[in-house]
Amino acid sequence: MSSETATAQPKAQQQPQGLRKNGKQWHAPRKAFRPSSGLTSYKQRTKLRIAASATKAKEKEMKGEKEAERQKRVQAIKDKRAAKEEKERYQKMAEKMHKKRVERLKRKEKRNKLLNS
Repeated sequence: MSSETATAQPKAQQQPQGLRKNGKQWHAPRKAFRPSSGLTSYKQRTKLRIAASATKAKEKEMKGEKEAERQKRVQAIKDKRAAKEEKERYQKMAEKMHKKRVERLKRKEKRNKLLNS
């Protein structure tokens, strides 16, 4: 009985196709084109969309952190430059007038800055 089933399977797999219409019998037989074979189910598409949106949110968060860090560095540089310019300005004033008067002007300007801000 086992010998009968063994011989029946190869016959079912190798059915004679006959001659091809285009005459190219040396080409391997091709399967029919099934456009629906690559489609995914609605559940799978929604899962993929959720995963993609989570990835985008994470990317956006990381980019935001990076931009904030960059802005922090830029602001630090601007503050340094402003302090340096102010220091140079006071040095130029100190050359022309007395040291104590320059100190008084510094204190007065700081009070004005606090009031104006």
